[in-house]
Amino acid sequence: MNIITITSEAECIAAIRNIERGTADPNAEARLADQLESTRIIVEAVRQRGDAAVVEFTEKFDGVTLAPEQFEVTPDELEQAETESDPNLIEALRRAHANIETFHSKNLRQSWEETDADGVLLGQRIAPLERAGVYVPGGKAFYVSSVLMNIVPAKVAGVPEIIMVSPPSHNGTVHPLILAAARIAGATRVFRVGGAQSVAALAYGTEHFPTVSKITGPGNIYVTLAKRLASAVCDIDKEAGPSEVVVLADADSDPRLVAAELLAQAEHEEEACAILVTTSEALVPNVQKAIEDELTTLSRAPYIRKALEDQGRIYIVQNLDQAVDVTNAIAPEHMSVQTREPKEAFARIRNVGCAAIGSMTPVAAGDYFAGPNHILPTGRRARYAGPLTADDFRKVTSIISYTQEGLAKAADDIRQIAEAEGFTAHARAVERRL
Repeated sequence: MNIITITSEAECIAAIRNIERGTADPNAEARLADQLESTRIIVEAVRQRGDAAVVEFTEKFDGVTLAPEQFEVTPDELEQAETESDPNLIEALRRAHANIETFHSKNLRQSWEETDADGVLLGQRIAPLERAGVYVPGGKAFYVSSVLMNIVPAKVAGVPEIIMVSPPSHNGTVHPLILAAARIAGATRVFRVGGAQSVAALAYGTEHFPTVSKITGPGNIYVTLAKRLASAVCDIDKEAGPSEVVVLADADSDPRLVAAELLAQAEHEEEACAILVTTSEALVPNVQKAIEDELTTLSRAPYIRKALEDQGRIYIVQNLDQAVDVTNAIAPEHMSVQTREPKEAFARIRNVGCAAIGSMTPVAAGDYFAGPNHILPTGRRARYAGPLTADDFRKVTSIISYTQEGLAKAADDIRQIAEAEGFTAHARAVERRL
């Protein structure tokens, strides 16, 4: 892991500026342009040719040949997947489902209307989207937790149709645990199709895929770019980047627990970003040793080592003020606060997607079980964005109803503003009613 030692306020400001500028990769822009063009070809082909293009790209990228009538997973397959899965794991998923459902039920906005003395009614109608599409990744790992995190908020929001897509494995089906979780969470329909082609199919519809109003869920760069292109015709949650964590630690922190959080985040993929921000220089070698000790027994050690070598960083700062400033600049997806007074330290953090406060709180509790959503802002988006919520699957309609008396009182103000903008027809539309 790259170590950045900050010994003055000027160095702290310079470090923050480097964070804000981002990684200088001279090839990144050209690479992204190539990836975007490749994705555009896939999306346009699906838009134009529908199921035939989905068949073509599924065979090309997943190595699975499916006829269009084989895209959708049957209810019997979903039931069988749940029945044949480890019953203890199924019960764990049910308990996680209950926690996620309870958490997301607490922050739903409600419709409202108010009528004033002149009979003028104002309000908002808040209603669920008609149909949502959720993407569950496959590939290097299968993400059963992402099934719950995508579908449960949509169910809580009242979305009547939830369409899940996930890539097929070599034998032409989706991992049984993914299917079992989809059944537990309440997916309306499940398709064994992934990649950019599945995003395009959800956005534009095909002979077998219905169109959706919103697409959520993380995926690889091509899925992410397909969602960007799809946002021209439907809503998306956010463009997800590699996983991130900042561990905030001091001299009282347990180096083994600090190392555990860095390792857990680096486990996701080679591009994952694990960062330690600490006020204790003496803690660093102990954390490094704990990392090396753990790596000898972890199943995904090659991914972890690559992520820590390429993206891992350690900021050694002079005090908590600098630690807070650096962390706010990073604006991480996840944060683990393991200082002596974790609540007081976290109170000063403005930019983070999900915070695990205290040394006994693993980030994994939020990833899998506690209830908050693990679909979070990455790439410094926590400066202005938050987790996926049930309200993200709802839409607002403004309501206005004037009486003649109410309009008469407001008419002159409306007319003046409309005429100031040069819109005389707007002003006339008011005058004609009086």
